Amino acid sequence: MRIAIFGNIYRPVILTHIKALFDFFNGKEVTLMLEHELYNFVKENGDCSLDQVIKIDNDLFDADIALSVGGDGTFLSTAAHVGKKQIPILGINTGRLGFLADVPGEDMLPALYAILNSNYNVEDRSLLFVEASDDTQFEYPFALNEVSVLKQDSSSMISIHTHLNGEAIHTYQADGLLISTPTGSTAYSMSVGGPLVVPQAQNFLLSPVASHSLNVRPLVVPDNWVIELDVKSRSHCYQIALDGRTVILDENTKLKITKADFTIKVVKQLNHTFFHTLKSKLMWGMDKRN
Repeated sequence: MRIAIFGNIYRPVILTHIKALFDFFNGKEVTLMLEHELYNFVKENGDCSLDQVIKIDNDLFDADIALSVGGDGTFLSTAAHVGKKQIPILGINTGRLGFLADVPGEDMLPALYAILNSNYNVEDRSLLFVEASDDTQFEYPFALNEVSVLKQDSSSMISIHTHLNGEAIHTYQADGLLISTPTGSTAYSMSVGGPLVVPQAQNFLLSPVASHSLNVRPLVVPDNWVIELDVKSRSHCYQIALDGRTVILDENTKLKITKADFTIKVVKQLNHTFFHTLKSKLMWGMDKRN
């Protein structure tokens, strides 16, 4: 088995988890590969041997499974590295809330035993694909959580003329607009009042950020629809963020957003459902009244 490991090098606690990973896989028929920045970080700061570890220098790697050690941001970065490879990703949480990275650090070893014994489920998660009218090339034009269209300055609102399948549906006067996947419904979208959506739903969510109109609410649309955005701003530019990867665009650049032609495979522990995550992370069903 070939296992690719990605991690958040800005949290020193990762060294403890990497050491535990190495100890666990020692003597087993497993080839370990570390993303190059993580490899260099462990080499400079860790106390474990890298003699049998392969450094991943680019995205031309292959593996049976990928481990993302960090928070949800690390998971999104891992997903970008994996891309279309269809490598299942297990998220080990060393961060805070953790919806994608939902295996607590203290539960890492049981989860790894399950991986070796193939006792896990794999969920397919849809992505967004972004195209720009002026042929701007995004480093990775896909988003697992959301595409955020936001004002570039800190003062005035932007106007986002929105078309769905060619029909003009609304001009959002707001600080921005989020187009989210079901996976992203528990991320930025949730913080601006968007609905929670089960990962298996075939929908996209449009959620305004600080809308100037109180009667404008989040909208759920089928994920096979085409979303087109034409943004106008006093500064004549705006920013777009694909899972946090930000690019500044001229207001003459229009966006076309569709469903990607591939999915990201997310490893889930047996008997661990989306609703289990809601209960454990958002305290669903817990009555704190005395």
